[in-house]
Amino acid sequence: MTIHVLEPGLLTTVQDRGRWGSQSLGVPVAGPMDDFSHQLANLAVGNPAGCATLEVTLAGPTLEFRDDITFAVTGAEFELYLDEVVVPMGVACPARLGSVLRFGPRGAGARAYLGVAGGIDVPPVLGSRSTDLASGFGGLGGRRLQTGDRLVLGPMARGTARRVAPIAPLPLPDGGARVRAIATPHTEDDGARCGETALDGLMTTQFTVAADSNRMGYRLSGPPLALADETSMLSAATPCGTVQVPPSGHPILLMADRQTTGGYPRIATVISADLPLVGQLAPGDWIRFEACDRGSAVGALVAQQQRLMQCTEWRTS
Repeated sequence: MTIHVLEPGLLTTVQDRGRWGSQSLGVPVAGPMDDFSHQLANLAVGNPAGCATLEVTLAGPTLEFRDDITFAVTGAEFELYLDEVVVPMGVACPARLGSVLRFGPRGAGARAYLGVAGGIDVPPVLGSRSTDLASGFGGLGGRRLQTGDRLVLGPMARGTARRVAPIAPLPLPDGGARVRAIATPHTEDDGARCGETALDGLMTTQFTVAADSNRMGYRLSGPPLALADETSMLSAATPCGTVQVPPSGHPILLMADRQTTGGYPRIATVISADLPLVGQLAPGDWIRFEACDRGSAVGALVAQQQRLMQCTEWRTS
């Protein structure tokens, strides 16, 4: 079973849940910018959550299905047309051999996820099918989709999923978003280098996602943060959601394709439950940070995963 790319869209890549386990070798994780919507797309078509989907950014592709297939689109709001007939988002839809799926105008959010029964079957690299654009591997030759590409689909799982009760997707940005972050303690080197003044500035400023932001990270425009100590420091690990403060004082929010280590002070980290919302921001959107503690962060993540578990039930076919 295959999909033929008639038009690739602005930035469409193959992503699974990331290339974990090789960060000690300097290999980025990659994976979806909005992992919640990625998982939901897979669940809707009966795939395990880790199957590869297509991540669609800002402007979507036009795709021809070369076999009968089941698909679902989640995440950012798009008008969707299957052979010029409007189809809904967030639910499994059947398509026949020769049918064409077209992404129309975009509403809220920046990234949508196309899940297909069986998943996108590209060769795994270091255990993952995710595209790492910066390194140039994974996915389809380590690059975005191009006109004329053909995507092979994997075998369908024995189980199928159906929606028990429709649930609202995660809230999408309405021109911007408030996200929760855990501040780096001042007892740690990074926190001491940033200082109270910079942390207060981070938590009280409305930043704008700069035009040169990408899957590696968002550059945040706004009043510069004044660091307490601007001397050089040793590089340290950089999980997704890390907020770094370079000498310019303009924060950088690290995202899916981030480097594995960084040498700028880490002033805070966005909580895991809010990373899908951050992944739906587009250049020009605003972002504000709100202080959060670790207990609340864990509770928010548990509640988010419970929503995924409640939205589907599995049946053995």
